[in-house]
Amino acid sequence: MPICLLSFTNLCYISFFFREVKQEPEEPDIDVWELLKNSNPNDYEKIAFQYGITDLRGMLKRLKRTRREEKKSAAFAKILDPAYQVDKGGRVRFVVELADPTVELKWYKNGQEIRPSGKYIFEHKGNERILFINNCMLTDDARYHVTAGTEKCSTELFVREPPVMVTKGLEDTNGYIGDKVELSVEVSEDDANVKWFKNGVELPLDSKSRYKVKIEGKKHTLIIDEATKGDNATYSVMTTGGQSAAKLKVDLRPLKIMQPLEDQTVRLGKELSLKCEISENLEGKWYKNGQLLQPSDRIKMYHKGRIHRLIIDSSLVDDDGEYMFVPEAYNISIPCKVHIIDPPKIHLDGLGENNTVTVVAGTKLRLEIPISGEPPPKVMWSRGDKWLMDSASRIRAENYPDSSCLVIDSAERDDSGTYRIMLKNEAGEDTAHVNIKVVDIPDPPLAPDVIEVGEDWCIMTWEPPVYDGGSPILGYYIERKKKQSSRWMRLNFDLIKETTFEPKKMIEGVAYEVRVFAVNAIGTSKPSMPSKPFVPLAVTSPPTCLAVDSVTDTTVTMKWRPPDQIGAAGLDGYVIEYCFEGSPQAPTTEGEGNTCTQEINSVEADGGLVQTEDKTAKPTSEEWIVANPDLTDKTKFTITGLPTGAKIFVRVKAVNKAGSSDPRMHPQPILVKEVIEPPKIRLPRHLKQTYIRRVGEAVNLVIPFQGRPRAKISWKKNGAHVDKNQINIRNSENDTIIFIRKAERIHSGKYDMKVKVENLVDKATIDIQIVDRPGPPQVVSIVDVWGENAALEWKPPKDDGNANITGYTIQKADKKSMEWFTVIEHYHRTSATITELIIGNEYYFRIFSENMCGLSQDATMTTESAVIAKDGKVYKNPVYEDFNFTEPPMFTQPLINTYAVSGYNATLNCSVRGNPKPKITWMKNKIIIANDPRYRMFSNQGVCTLEIRKPSPYDGATYTCKAVNSLGEAEVECKLEVKVIYHGVITPGEPIFLAGQKQLHSKDF
Repeated sequence: MPICLLSFTNLCYISFFFREVKQEPEEPDIDVWELLKNSNPNDYEKIAFQYGITDLRGMLKRLKRTRREEKKSAAFAKILDPAYQVDKGGRVRFVVELADPTVELKWYKNGQEIRPSGKYIFEHKGNERILFINNCMLTDDARYHVTAGTEKCSTELFVREPPVMVTKGLEDTNGYIGDKVELSVEVSEDDANVKWFKNGVELPLDSKSRYKVKIEGKKHTLIIDEATKGDNATYSVMTTGGQSAAKLKVDLRPLKIMQPLEDQTVRLGKELSLKCEISENLEGKWYKNGQLLQPSDRIKMYHKGRIHRLIIDSSLVDDDGEYMFVPEAYNISIPCKVHIIDPPKIHLDGLGENNTVTVVAGTKLRLEIPISGEPPPKVMWSRGDKWLMDSASRIRAENYPDSSCLVIDSAERDDSGTYRIMLKNEAGEDTAHVNIKVVDIPDPPLAPDVIEVGEDWCIMTWEPPVYDGGSPILGYYIERKKKQSSRWMRLNFDLIKETTFEPKKMIEGVAYEVRVFAVNAIGTSKPSMPSKPFVPLAVTSPPTCLAVDSVTDTTVTMKWRPPDQIGAAGLDGYVIEYCFEGSPQAPTTEGEGNTCTQEINSVEADGGLVQTEDKTAKPTSEEWIVANPDLTDKTKFTITGLPTGAKIFVRVKAVNKAGSSDPRMHPQPILVKEVIEPPKIRLPRHLKQTYIRRVGEAVNLVIPFQGRPRAKISWKKNGAHVDKNQINIRNSENDTIIFIRKAERIHSGKYDMKVKVENLVDKATIDIQIVDRPGPPQVVSIVDVWGENAALEWKPPKDDGNANITGYTIQKADKKSMEWFTVIEHYHRTSATITELIIGNEYYFRIFSENMCGLSQDATMTTESAVIAKDGKVYKNPVYEDFNFTEPPMFTQPLINTYAVSGYNATLNCSVRGNPKPKITWMKNKIIIANDPRYRMFSNQGVCTLEIRKPSPYDGATYTCKAVNSLGEAEVECKLEVKVIYHGVITPGEPIFLAGQKQLHSKDF
C-alpha cells in the first residue's frame, strides 16, 4: 500500500517542520502529521479524506525525500525548512539567509524558475531573501528550491483544502418491503467527496451494488431499490468537515385473511382438503402439530394467486391434529383442526384355540389385546356380571391408545374363567371373549422322616404331595441346612423319582434339618416342612495302648490311651470290664488283641511282669463283669477285689452319646499276684556332673526312679544322714525331691541316694558344690624395682570360695593421690612385673583374687612402696631354671554315662592333656574300634570326640577312651544306653520287635 512508504520516524520529522508554519490565527492548528504518526496505518486514508489530503501517495513520497539532510552550505547561512504547510487560499513565506549577499539568487517550483508577479513577491532584508506566495491553490502544492551560485536548498509545500461541512443531515425513514427508499443529505460544497456507511461499514457504490448515489450540486441522495428486512440499519455519511446519521426501518405491509381454514372431521381413508385465501400473493408453508409438512405422493400443496390449498389422499389416523398455514415473511398463522374417526375393532389373531390363554398360578398374567379405532375407543373388561373397574385390584385392566391389557397379579386357581372385552367410540363398538386357564404347581410334600443316621449320613423318606397341580410329578429336589443356620443347600440337581434319599457329607455332631420340593411340568412346589432336627454321630474308635500298669495280690491297675478318633460326639468316659479265665465265659476264639501291647510285647521296662507272645484264646461271651459302675474319664483304673492267683481278661470301651466303641482287650490273661520291680534310679544327665550353685541361690533337684512295691528312699551327705532341718526332702512313688531354699557353703558335699525294694537296692551319688567369692591374697610383696619396672609376688588366698582361683586383678596407686588404677586383669600366676611406671613417683600395689563368682570383696596391699628413682639402675637379668613341661596323660574332663535315641547320632566327649601329645584310642566293651564307618573319632586341642552314627540298641555298651604317651597312660569310660521309640513310646534296654519283624544282628549293621 502507498501508506507504507512513510515511516513513523519520517512523520515525526514532518511534524517538527510544520510547527514552524504560521497559520491563520482564527483557525485552530491541527498537526496532520502528528495525527498520522499516532494513528493506525489502516486509518491513513480516512484521515487524508477528513483533512482534505487528495494526493496521499504523492505527499508520502515527497515527505520521504525530506529525510535526506542537506549538506552544510558555504553559500547559505540559513537554509529553507524541509517542509511547509498552508491552507488553500492562504499565504506562505519562504526565507533563506545568504553568507554573501552579492551572490545571485533564483527560486524554482518543480524545476521551473519563478518570476515575480502578484502571486509571487520577492523581498530583500539584509542577507535574508524572502519569497511570498499569495492565495495558495492546490496547484501550488509542489517542491520548491532556491539556488545561490552552484549551491541550492529545497523544501516541500503542502496545500490543505478547507473541510466540507454537512449543512442538512439525514432523517429517520420508514418503508415497506419491496418499495424504493431514498436517504438525502446536503453539504457546503458542490460535488464534494461524501462517503456512505451502514452500521459503521462503508457501503460499496460500484455498478454491481444494489445501493446507488445521486448527486445534485450540494445534495447527495442514497437510493435503495426493493427494500428488504436486511436493510433495517443505521445509515451515516461522512465529509471532511462533518458527518450525519439516521435510522431506516423496513416493515411488512399489513396482511388480511380473506378466507380462513375450517375445522373438518374426516372418516379414515377418505380425502382431506384444506383451503385459505389472503390479501397478498405470497408463498407460505403448511404445518401439522408444529411440524413442517413436505409435499409427497399422498400430500399435495397448491398455490394460485392469493389462494392456498392442502389435499391429503387416503387419510390415516396419524393425519389427525392441528394444521396451520403460515404466509412467508409474516408472523401470523391460519389454523384449523382435523379429526380422523374410525370404528373400534378388537384383534385376537395371536390367541390360541377358542381364545384360551394358559397361565401358571403364582405368576403375573399380562394379556395384551391389540385394538384400533379413532378416536381411541373406551375399553371395558368384565368377568360374568362384574366389571373390572378398580385399577388397584389384583385383577385389573390397563388401557393404552393401541391396546388393552388384562393384568392378573399372582394368578390363582380361582381366576380361571371367561373374560369379556368391549370397545366403544363415536364411530361404533366391538366385543370379544377370552378364556383364562390357571395351571398351578404341586402342593408341597409332607415333612420328611429321618429313619437312620450315621457318622456323616442319614436316610430320609417322605410321601408324595396330595395335589400335583394338574400335572404329573416329575421328581423331587432335596435341601439340607444346619439347624442354627438359615441357608438351605440343594443336595441334588437331577430330579429323583423315588421317595427315599440318603444325604451324605454332613459334619458329625452338628444338628441338621432336611426338606423336599415336588416338581411337575409347571414348576417346583413350595418346600415341605423341615424334618425334625437330627445329629449325625458316630462312636469313637477303640481305646489304644491298653497295658498293665501294676498288679497286687488283690488288684490290677490298667492304663491306656484315648481313642485315635473321637469324633464330634466327644468322649464321655470309659467302661472297664473283666472276666476270669476258666469261668463259663472261658475264651474259645482269638480276640482282636491290643495293638500297642503287641508292638511293645511287654508291660513294664527294666523288670516287672514280662509277657510272651499271645497264643491264648480270647473270651467270646458278652457277660463281662463291669469294674466301674460309673464312667471314668481317667486313662488309668484299678480293678479291686480280685482273688490272689486268678487270671483275668480285661477290656476297655470308650463311651459317648452315640454309644460304646468296640472294646480294646488286653491280649493276654493277667495273673493277680504282686510283681516285684527292681529299683532303678534315673539320674538326670546334669546331675551326673558336679552340680554347682552360688551362695544364696535355691537348690531344687528332682530325681525320678522306678521300683515297686513300696520302694524306700534314703539320703546321706558325706556318709552321714541328711539333717532335715537344713535340707528338705520329699518322696513319692516315682521320684524324690531335694530342696534347699537358700544354699550355703556348708551344703556342699556328696549326697548318696539309695532306693530299696525288699532285698533289691540301687544307689546314686550327687556332688553338690556351693561356691562364693574368694578371699584376698595372703601376702603381697615388692621383690625388686628397676628402671620403670616393679616385680611383685604374692601367695594364694586362704579361702578360695569353694572354687578354683581363676586369676588375679592388680591395681596401682600413686602415693600422692592414692587413686587406684587397674594394670592387669585375669592374671593366673602369683608373680608379676609392673612396667611403664613414671620415674620419680612412688607407688603402692594391691591385688584381688578371682574365681567363677567374681573378684574378692577385699584386696591385699603392699606394705611398702616402690620408688622409681630418677637416676638409672643397672638391670640384672634374673636367672631362671629350665622348667620341665613333660607330663603323663591325664583326663581333665571324664566321659559321662548318657542315653541315646535309636536312629539319631550320638557323641561322647572328654578332654585330656599330656606332653608329649598322647595317642588316643577308643574301645567298645574293651575292644578297640578301628575301620568301622559307623564311628568317627576327632581330637582337637585336647578335646576327644567319638561320634556314633544312627545308633541301634546293639550300640548300647561301655565305651573307653585311652590316652598313651612315653610317660604313661590313662583311660576313662562311660555307659551308653540306646532307647527305641515305637509310636511315641520310649522303651529302654533291648529293642522289642513287631509281630512278623525279623531281629537284626550286629552283622546287619
